[in-house]
Amino acid sequence: MPFALKKKAIIVENTSLSEDIYSIWLEEREIALSAKPGQFLSLFCNDASRLLPRPISICEIDKAKGRIRLVFRLAGQGTKEFARLKPADTIEVMGPLGNGFLPEGKKALLIGGGIGIPPLLELAKQLDCEKQIVLGYRDKTFLNEEFLPYGAVYVSTEDGSSGTRGNVIDAIREHKLEAEIIYACGPTPMLRGIKAYAKEQGMSAQLSLEERMACGVGACLACVCKSRDTDHHTNVKNKRICKDGPVFYADTIEL
Repeated sequence: MPFALKKKAIIVENTSLSEDIYSIWLEEREIALSAKPGQFLSLFCNDASRLLPRPISICEIDKAKGRIRLVFRLAGQGTKEFARLKPADTIEVMGPLGNGFLPEGKKALLIGGGIGIPPLLELAKQLDCEKQIVLGYRDKTFLNEEFLPYGAVYVSTEDGSSGTRGNVIDAIREHKLEAEIIYACGPTPMLRGIKAYAKEQGMSAQLSLEERMACGVGACLACVCKSRDTDHHTNVKNKRICKDGPVFYADTIEL
């Protein structure tokens, strides 16, 4: 993982994608130049009463302009503050943090659920292989049209309002999708199902875990998951999601 930088970033654009989903482009050249798909930034509130940073996955990277796009859901006072930021405002950020996705194989299946969808957009742009993209929502869709230039896109919704009625696995089975490698990001129940599906199909899978974090750099051990092997840092069978992940091979972790 590259050395993380703590910088003042400039807000370039801040737009609402839906009632509770926001998209921010921020400018910070050094961070943008070293960022990779699957990594995240820690954003610090300007309100000093909120001490801990908020981790947000990287959605897109524009190295030419030194910019990074973040797409997040309103989840508390911190993200509400970010949603009110205006162009030319500044915000303190640290990153890029964590370990991202590793390109492999000639045919990939990208699977995102809910707010786990944004981290897959930059991955879809950068992967040089055949791509099938499955995006799962409860009801309202967002970002799905932005994936269209990069591969075949399939949508599932729990209420059946768009695409396959059900979850992402239902969509995969309905369309009989096959691949060598799965890249997935989303809530733990979804990732648990994808891990089982990958094992059933004999496929490799890289999973990006969603977890509440505190420090974001692996010092506080607030975000851990069970691992197959003993961790050299803690001497127990766990991994720090912020430091060792958030992307892991499915067969190395327990969900």
